Amino acid sequence: MEDEDNVKQPSEIKPAQGKLGVLLPGFGAVATTFVAGVEAARRGLAKPIGSLTQMQTIRLGKRSDGRAPLIKDFVPLAGLEDLVFGAWDPIADDGYESAVKAGVLHKEQHLDPMKDFLSSVKPMPAAFDTKYVKKLEGPNVKKAANKRELAEALREDIRKFKADNDCDRLVMVWCGSTEIYVRPSAVHDSIEAFEKGMEENHPDIAPSQLYAYAAIMEGVPYANGAPNLSADFGALESVAKEKGVPIGGKDFKTGQTLMKTILAPGFKTRMLGLSGWFSTNILGNRDGEVLDDPESFKTKEVSKLGVLEHILQPEMYPELYGDMYHKVRINYYPPRGDNKEGWDNIDIFGWMGYPMQIKVDFLCRDSILAAPIVLDLALFLDLASRAGMGGIQEWLSFYFKSPQTTPGLYPEHDIFIQHIKLKNTLRGLMGEDMVTHAGEGE
Repeated sequence: MEDEDNVKQPSEIKPAQGKLGVLLPGFGAVATTFVAGVEAARRGLAKPIGSLTQMQTIRLGKRSDGRAPLIKDFVPLAGLEDLVFGAWDPIADDGYESAVKAGVLHKEQHLDPMKDFLSSVKPMPAAFDTKYVKKLEGPNVKKAANKRELAEALREDIRKFKADNDCDRLVMVWCGSTEIYVRPSAVHDSIEAFEKGMEENHPDIAPSQLYAYAAIMEGVPYANGAPNLSADFGALESVAKEKGVPIGGKDFKTGQTLMKTILAPGFKTRMLGLSGWFSTNILGNRDGEVLDDPESFKTKEVSKLGVLEHILQPEMYPELYGDMYHKVRINYYPPRGDNKEGWDNIDIFGWMGYPMQIKVDFLCRDSILAAPIVLDLALFLDLASRAGMGGIQEWLSFYFKSPQTTPGLYPEHDIFIQHIKLKNTLRGLMGEDMVTHAGEGE
C-alpha cells in the first residue's frame, strides 16, 4: 500500500455501483429479521442498531486530529437502498409468513407495515437433506440424481437471481440451521476430490458445502453463520483464493459466546485465574429444535468450547488456566421462542488463590443480535471483493464464534483485538495510518 516515497496509498477499490444481491440460504428467524430490519431502516421506521457499518465511527490519525467519520462515510460500502434479497429454504413461506411464525418482530408494529415488501421475498427450493438437519423438514426442496447436480442447480439459481433482479454484484451469507457434526476428510482435500465426492453422494458433503461451492464457483463472496463445516476446508479455501473470492466464518457470535469474548479478555488482562465456567442455554426457536438433536448439538458445542482456550492460553498461563473446567449445554424449551436465555456460572480466583464467583443471566434475543452481523458481513464481503481481497477474510473474525484462519494459524477470539484488526484493515484499505495507541497523542 506504499509507493517509493513511503507515502501510504489507498487500495484500488471498484465503486459500489448498482444493486447488491444478498443471498440467504435459510429463511427463518435470523434471515427474516435481517431483511425486515433493513427495510425498516430504509423506510425510516427503525435504526440499524448493532451494525458497525451503519452506526460506528472510525478514528483517523491522532486523537488531537479530531477525525472520526462514520465507517459508512469512510469506506465505499453499498448503501442499504441498493440491497436486494434472495433466499432458499425447505419451507416455502414467504418473508412475511416466515417472520410472523418466527415471532421475533412485533407483527402489528413492524411486520404489517411492510407486508407488501416481505411477501415479495419468496424462498427458492433448497438443497436440503434431513440426514444433516434431523429436526427440520419441508416440501420446498430440489430433486437431483446426486449432489453435483444439486450444486449446479444452485449455481443456476445464482445466475438467474442476478439477471432477474438486475444485480451488479452478489454476496451469500449462510443463515440456515446447524448441520450434524462433520469432520474434514479426504473428500475435502482438493477440488477434484470434492467434485468427485459430490457425484458419488459422499456422506461427508453436507448441503451447506454445496451452497459454499456454488457461491465460490460463481465468484460470490460467502460467509458461514452456522458452526457446521461449510467453506472451511482445503478444497474450497484454495479455490476461493485462486478465484479472488472472499470467504469467512463461522457461526455468528451472538449471545453467550459474545459475553465470553467480552469477559474472558478482562480476566486475562488482570491476570485473574479461572477454575470453571459452566454455561447453559434455553431457547425455543427453530435453532433450538434443531440443536435438540445430539449430532447437531455436537457441531455447536465444538464451536462454543474453543473460545476460552484460545483467549486464555492455558499453555502459557498454566497456574491461572491450566485446570479450568468448561461445560456448555443447550436445552430446547419451546415457550421461550427466539428469546434465548444464557446462564453462566464463572468460578475465578485472585490474590493468594482466594475464590470468587460471577453469575451472568443474559436474556437475549438471538436473531436481534444476529441480524446486524448479517448486514455487516454482506457489506464488508462486498467491499473485500471490490478491493481484490480473495480467500479467508480473517479481519472479519469479530463476527464469528469460530473464526476461519489461514491454515497453521490459531484463531483470535479476543473481541477487542478483533475489533482493532477490523478497523485497522479498513484504515489500511483507504491509505490511512494504523492506530496503535503507542505514542503521545495516540
